[in-house]
Amino acid sequence: MRISDLLKRETIVLDMSATEKESAIDELVRCLDVAGRLKDASEYKKAIQAREDQSTTGIGEGIAIPHAKTSAVLTPAIAFGRSKKGVDYEALDGQPSYLFFMIAASEGANNEHLETLSRLSTYLMDESFRQSLLQASTEEEILKAIDDKEIEEEGEEEVQDTSSNHEIDLLAVTGCPTGIAHTYMAADALKEEARKQGVSIKVETNGSSGVKNRLTDQEITQAKTIIIAADTKIEMDRFDGKPVIQVGVTDGIRRPKQLIEEGLAGNAPIYQSSGGSSTQKSSGEAQKRSGFYKHLMNGVSNMLPFVVGGGILIAISFMFGIDSDNQFAQMLSEIGGGNAFFLMVPVLSAFIAMSIADRPGFAAGMVGGLIALNGEAGFLGGLIAGFLAGYIALLVKRVLEGLPAFLEGIKTILFYPVLNIFLTGMIMLILVTPLSAFNNGLENWLGGMGTTNMVILGLILGGMMAIDMGGPINKAAFTFGIAMIDAGNFGPHATVMAGGMVPPLGIALATTFFKQKFTKQEREAGKTNYVLGASFITEGAIPFAASDPGRVIPAVITGSAVAGALTALFGIGLRAPHGGVFVIPLVEGGFLLYGLAILIGSVITALMLGMLKKKVL
Repeated sequence: MRISDLLKRETIVLDMSATEKESAIDELVRCLDVAGRLKDASEYKKAIQAREDQSTTGIGEGIAIPHAKTSAVLTPAIAFGRSKKGVDYEALDGQPSYLFFMIAASEGANNEHLETLSRLSTYLMDESFRQSLLQASTEEEILKAIDDKEIEEEGEEEVQDTSSNHEIDLLAVTGCPTGIAHTYMAADALKEEARKQGVSIKVETNGSSGVKNRLTDQEITQAKTIIIAADTKIEMDRFDGKPVIQVGVTDGIRRPKQLIEEGLAGNAPIYQSSGGSSTQKSSGEAQKRSGFYKHLMNGVSNMLPFVVGGGILIAISFMFGIDSDNQFAQMLSEIGGGNAFFLMVPVLSAFIAMSIADRPGFAAGMVGGLIALNGEAGFLGGLIAGFLAGYIALLVKRVLEGLPAFLEGIKTILFYPVLNIFLTGMIMLILVTPLSAFNNGLENWLGGMGTTNMVILGLILGGMMAIDMGGPINKAAFTFGIAMIDAGNFGPHATVMAGGMVPPLGIALATTFFKQKFTKQEREAGKTNYVLGASFITEGAIPFAASDPGRVIPAVITGSAVAGALTALFGIGLRAPHGGVFVIPLVEGGFLLYGLAILIGSVITALMLGMLKKKVL
């Protein structure tokens, strides 16, 4: 398949009007949408933005390659854009971007499509090719320049001598989350720099179509250094005991010369396997996603299926009369509460510990969480157990680094689990009594709160759900609600879910009743928000907030806060922490009143947007 099969005249914008990143993305998404390549432009843009949040696709040299692989794409396609003045795209080199290739890969794209899309990214490393695109005056000249480049490259295949009598100087592995562009650009940059320096190198690519040019055990044994330029999951255990340089994929694109020189110098740190696979991230990304929030969210996300499934089954059991002799209701309660809900705290602890220390932390986290559960230390005890187990596992690993070589083989299967579980368990047995007392005190305090105080709490929790719509503040409120369910207080999470449903529902109502205030694209996205809001997916409001934060954010916060306060005022309780409208019939205190609270909050958001936003010309 040729690149020209995916890039057509109607998806080329020769003179972009955008001057900054957000508008550039909008312009290219609109181009693909008008050309009929997208199922859902709003969802596709969200996927593009999610990729940008991981690391900018402005790779420097005046190039940006925003890309996404998502079911929102109808037909795999490429949109080309060119800006004469340049766009501030937050590029890696800090310079404006002039050439844009927006890659749209469908969820079920076959390998031929993916390889064609990936091939384009490697062509852009050629400066003469970039110049031909900058100088082209018509869409036909753009297409001809790309066709000429493909013909020039056609038939050229990378030849790697991997025989046993040939020693490869350096090995490298590249990979990015999407596996379409950066993976192959980093690989090409490293190979080109190695060729200039007369160095033999083999590069394994971990792209969306699978691992290509896989490194063999013999090559790994012979190599002087391995360079890992990746922002995604890489098989790392095979490099145990070898010098490894670990950087982000963009470093492979931007700094191939320094990486190869560092690899040849032989000063790279020795990689020591922890028994699991390691995820590589660029230094900036690692800082962005490391720490308390990352580890907490890893625990919460893995715990959530147990909480949702168990909570809904418990709520259904009450509908069938759990207090009676109804055997079916008792079975539901046993499955949901006696088993699924029972595992909530241990699973939370285990995955927090695993996020911190990889596999060696998992067992200790699970045991620590079980001690917290049995000692009635609750959600807070589970949090402490998870972080405690994770950092103890790291400490034990550090202490055992100097073991004799003949003990290395049993370190991960004997020393790690025994020491990690013992130390975590002993400390948790000491902590569990004061934690239990604190947990009981918190329950009693919440249980004794008057109506006014509960309304204030509902106001705060509801507003928090709308401040960043899926970000840290939203997740903090959500996590607090789950902790209160675990503590037996079902009111706070009812306010949390009401507050989370209002932003997309309020925006959907506004796009329906104040059409003149929204573009056609926004009105179409507004229809989707009815479904997202009803399903308790607050993130549906993000595109609207990003395009007009000064008006949208105050409107959604106000509506969510009101919904949360009314939910508390009506005395609503909710055992199920997720589900939106599908679990409203299961609430305690009257599902009609709960629906009314959500409706009032949504209407307030819609009316505020109708008043604050200006007419679209």
